[in-house]
Amino acid sequence: MILTYLLIYKCFVPVPNLKCILLKRNVNIKDVTKLDAFPKIPDAYTNKSAVGGTFSFITFCIIFWMIILETRYFLDAQLYFKFQPDNEIDAKLKINIDITVAMPCSSLGADILDSTNQNLQGFDALSEEDTWWELSMNQRAHFDSLKNMNSYLREEYHAIHELLWKSQQVAYMGEMPKRTDVPDYRPDACRFYGSINVNKVAGNFHITAGKSLSLPRGHIHISAFMTSRDYNFTHRINKFSFGEESPGIVQPLDGDEKIADENMMLYQYFVEIVPTDIQTLLKTTKTYQYSVKDYQRPIDHHKGSHGIPGIFFKYDSSALKVKVTQNRDSFIQFLVKLCATVGGVFVTSGLINGIVQAFWYIISCKFFRHTDSDDGHNQSSENTITSKKIADISPLNLVDVTPASINVKLNP
Repeated sequence: MILTYLLIYKCFVPVPNLKCILLKRNVNIKDVTKLDAFPKIPDAYTNKSAVGGTFSFITFCIIFWMIILETRYFLDAQLYFKFQPDNEIDAKLKINIDITVAMPCSSLGADILDSTNQNLQGFDALSEEDTWWELSMNQRAHFDSLKNMNSYLREEYHAIHELLWKSQQVAYMGEMPKRTDVPDYRPDACRFYGSINVNKVAGNFHITAGKSLSLPRGHIHISAFMTSRDYNFTHRINKFSFGEESPGIVQPLDGDEKIADENMMLYQYFVEIVPTDIQTLLKTTKTYQYSVKDYQRPIDHHKGSHGIPGIFFKYDSSALKVKVTQNRDSFIQFLVKLCATVGGVFVTSGLINGIVQAFWYIISCKFFRHTDSDDGHNQSSENTITSKKIADISPLNLVDVTPASINVKLNP
């Protein structure tokens, strides 16, 4: 212990001709230079050529393009889908509706009834608009495009679903354009549109004849003053979706159109709703996607086909939800792949450059050797003639030269 204190004291107290060997050491730069694993070649030993310059330019272009591709691949995240139990039982369900029925609004009523016996009076009401069933030319072109696009997406969804999710395209078709011409007869159809926030339970949204009237245990539709000839449930679905719009989700009923062959027709749609959580790097979206089965039949009490004519959407929510996440490689993995790509391109181009240079050297030596030897012979003969001419010149004798006399006369 005392020896340690003496050593520390000697290191910090200035003593003549005393060096602290234990705590202070000098590092020689030359010793570190010997450890250099990347020796530098002087410029005097390098040889630059046009072939090497061409390969260098092509190599830099390829490296730049590969860096762009690797960066795009890093930013293009992969999608992962997995099922999880849906524990959000208290959440609200948003239904987006835009349906046109070929009957006047005064003869129709739209309502919803869920398993808790709540109807539209407990929710937001839909908007009604008198319109015409026949579309104008621009509206018909838009609806046919929507129908064809939605049909193609439903058929080819499994092949293009990755592209749809990454496209960031929320709506594949815009809203229905305004009518360009107004018919000269009264409106013969009714449009129901809007959004309803309902309970996340099983329910039944329906459009049938007569206005709805609420009762303590449900509701009824009053259609006592209508005959069977007044019924026409030909309908067109411009939009039917749940939750917020999101890219990658195809709404199966958008662009659907049913033409009724008989007046008393019953259309039923059985909808299975699947909650979907989309988690990206920027935000998290909670939406819904659904599958549907449709069924239709005429109502004829004499033939035993009982029921109420109309359009019924019976929906129910799934107990499982789909979680969509975007995963990508870490930044360290991206740097490793980038360095490997750049190094591989650089080394490969160097090998190709060396092979090309070797072949060029062999070809040059084979085809241009005689020309070079003739040039060398001509040059050697010229050097011989020049040396002979120099030898014929007699040398100057500067030793035997007598100095010239100079007369100097001094005036007194």
